[in-house]
Amino acid sequence: MKKNLSAMATIAIGAACLSACSPSLEPTGDAVFSDFSYSGNDVVWNVDIDSASQFMNPILGGFYPDPSVCRKGDDYYLVNSSFSYFPGVPIFHSKDLVNWTPLGHVLNRTSQLKLDGIRLSGGIYAPAIQYNPHNDMFYMITTCVDGIGNFLVKTDDPMKGEWSDPILLPQVGGIDPSLFFDDNGKGYIVNNDAPAAEPQWNGHRAIWLHEFDVATDKVVGKPKLVIDGGVDKNKKPVWIEGPHLYKVNGMYYLMAAEGGTGVNHSEVVFSSRNVNGPYKPCKINPILTQRDLPEDRVNPITSAGHADLIDTPEGKWWAVFLACRPYEGDFYNTGRETFMLPVEWKDNQPVILAAGETIPYVVNKPGLGERENHLNGNFSEVIDSFTDELDYRWNFIRNPHEKWWKANDGKLAITPQSVSIRDVANPSFVGRRQQHLNFTSSVNMSYVPGKEADMAGIVCYQNESHYFLLGRTIREGKQVIVLESSKGEAEELAIVPCDAKDIALRIVGDGGKYSFYYSDDNLETWNMVYENADATLLSTNVGGGFTGVMIGMYASSNH
Repeated sequence: MKKNLSAMATIAIGAACLSACSPSLEPTGDAVFSDFSYSGNDVVWNVDIDSASQFMNPILGGFYPDPSVCRKGDDYYLVNSSFSYFPGVPIFHSKDLVNWTPLGHVLNRTSQLKLDGIRLSGGIYAPAIQYNPHNDMFYMITTCVDGIGNFLVKTDDPMKGEWSDPILLPQVGGIDPSLFFDDNGKGYIVNNDAPAAEPQWNGHRAIWLHEFDVATDKVVGKPKLVIDGGVDKNKKPVWIEGPHLYKVNGMYYLMAAEGGTGVNHSEVVFSSRNVNGPYKPCKINPILTQRDLPEDRVNPITSAGHADLIDTPEGKWWAVFLACRPYEGDFYNTGRETFMLPVEWKDNQPVILAAGETIPYVVNKPGLGERENHLNGNFSEVIDSFTDELDYRWNFIRNPHEKWWKANDGKLAITPQSVSIRDVANPSFVGRRQQHLNFTSSVNMSYVPGKEADMAGIVCYQNESHYFLLGRTIREGKQVIVLESSKGEAEELAIVPCDAKDIALRIVGDGGKYSFYYSDDNLETWNMVYENADATLLSTNVGGGFTGVMIGMYASSNH
């Protein structure tokens, strides 16, 4: 991809970089990073709550979409979509549904997840986790959309972190499979797929039911169409998806999302006396949406849907679901996040939120434990000691087939590959989620490039074609710091001379504006590289796909 040189960048390099910059630094090869910091300060989280009896939404801040939850006794487990990030499917454990402890990832081996050549939003969709009390086994079922299709993995203990290799489900088409285990031990899969006949409108989909043999982990018999289109076919509902099946007081409930994952997203529910149907829409639908609220409301939460229900040992019901926090209009860089609300049963059906009500940021829930980590709320953290086994925060883009990173004295050395952040491949990049609309992130870097194709720095990454890169390289034989952005095509917004080997790089995000800085004097002074860059290019609405921004460290020998 050809890079454009903006007028501002041309002025910067012409007036400054061609002056005296030391060309005598020896190339370092690896880029060595240390003291990666991230802090966030969103006004909606800047409130005082009673942490023993209240929690803040979202319960998982940043790119944690499509939540699914299950329970064994008083242990809860939750998973999220990961698309083409590796490891795949983050998994969490909790005793109270609010304070979650990361357990790592379900798909943590290449034998479980192969993402080579798969677009960023073409990997793992909508994992669903379920516990089967009849064989004391946990299942995670999902779709690798551009890969092996629908499959499941299983384990007898999610705390161990060892799940099976994929068990393929070739008879199950479409996406969004979910398992259900009935009182008699029988298993079923519900999923989204095309309707039985030719679709009658754009977005016309259906929900199918398959019997699942627990003994052989195979689908048996013929699939049965249980929902065609959605609640009301006369209204031509779109994208019925993300189904889950439950049994409560002898009644079967089939819950699904409807309306697409944008601002028209919603959750609907159907019921039946028989697991095979017929399923009829419940009286109150949708049971969750924000689409009918005023667009100009303060601190809006939008796009709510894709829910999963869970009961507590005490018989209370809760729903986890995805929603978004835009900073203006329909722009959000944090992606789809995980929220939670209590469920009220009305007329023998579950209702997550009454029509016209806004999703609250603060929710009452007595008996909460201690908060253990930085999964939501405002916080500041510095990662000042890296290890080879990177923790749950860090993600690779697709599978790393060679180990191009190593820890040394708490610092992280990244070996540049001949892969660019723009490639549909595995660049030398490791990133963590942007969890706030307003954030600051910085990292120390020791690196000297040897040629113009060498680059290392910090990246705000939405996908291969939408990102910011604040990095160090060579231009016209001089050592420089470059700010590169891409909104489909890479462009250098600024070029600043810098001949210090050890520097620090900083990004300050304020909704749809990001500013970029560097320091070459041990953090005594922060020098502006570019102020208030248009960061809407990182939003889902502009960049496309289903992910949120990752902020991380990057090095390439062929950028």
